[in-house]
Amino acid sequence: MKKIISLFRKVMKILKIIIAVFIISFGCFFIFWMYPRYSVPVLTYHSFDNRNELLSVAPENFAKQMRYLKDRGYSVISLDGLMEGVKNNKKFARNTVVITMDDGYKNNYIYAYPILKQYNFPAMIFVVTDYIGKNKSFLNWNEIKEMSKNGILFGAHTKSHLYLPSSNDENVLRNEILGSKKAIESQIGMQVDYFCYPSGGFNDTVKKVVEEAGFKGACATNRGKFRSNKNNIYELNRISMRNIDPYFSFFNIVEPIKFWVKLTGYYDLFRSKKEGY
Repeated sequence: MKKIISLFRKVMKILKIIIAVFIISFGCFFIFWMYPRYSVPVLTYHSFDNRNELLSVAPENFAKQMRYLKDRGYSVISLDGLMEGVKNNKKFARNTVVITMDDGYKNNYIYAYPILKQYNFPAMIFVVTDYIGKNKSFLNWNEIKEMSKNGILFGAHTKSHLYLPSSNDENVLRNEILGSKKAIESQIGMQVDYFCYPSGGFNDTVKKVVEEAGFKGACATNRGKFRSNKNNIYELNRISMRNIDPYFSFFNIVEPIKFWVKLTGYYDLFRSKKEGY
């Protein structure tokens, strides 16, 4: 019996040493490697509906996500606030987040806009201008004008949702990029400062045309490793949002963890580069 007790104590001692080494190693890894690489998470939504498709988020899930941010004291800032902070090397609080939406679906106005207004959360919606007012699934200019007066900024997402690297003609690129900027500005009477690459696609020529068009910055998806410095404001990483329920339930344990991970500011460090969404 004494031998068993002695063996047990030795095992426990070894186990404590292993745990201590693991904690110290992880602490060093976090402090010296992860912590300096923090970047403000920029969340990307598309359509708010119950189709359960790749780029859809159920309206009730979006409502829960926004309440999650509000209840836990997250600082929701505008994309412009993020970009200005990046250019000035600002150190953001670790509970900061930015909300963006792509394409300009009408359900952004029906479902997302009232919730954002309720919590006084700013957001950026990138619209495909040829779709506006011409397709019933997308916003119209009156809805855009209303939202632009109530905390929602609008950015350009090309005229026709062209995958920009597919064209080598700068005139075509300029028409899509600058044309969408001018279309929005002429309708809402406000300057459009930010651009979003359709499907996250860009190359050096596309970036050059975007800069020449007068945009202050541009958003991609998860192509390239975004760092908080002046050099990457034309390829800002974002995090695509799915139907994630941030509240714990017996039948849903993984999704709340995934949502929290996406909000940590370290999610990009472990994502591989990929084309498109």
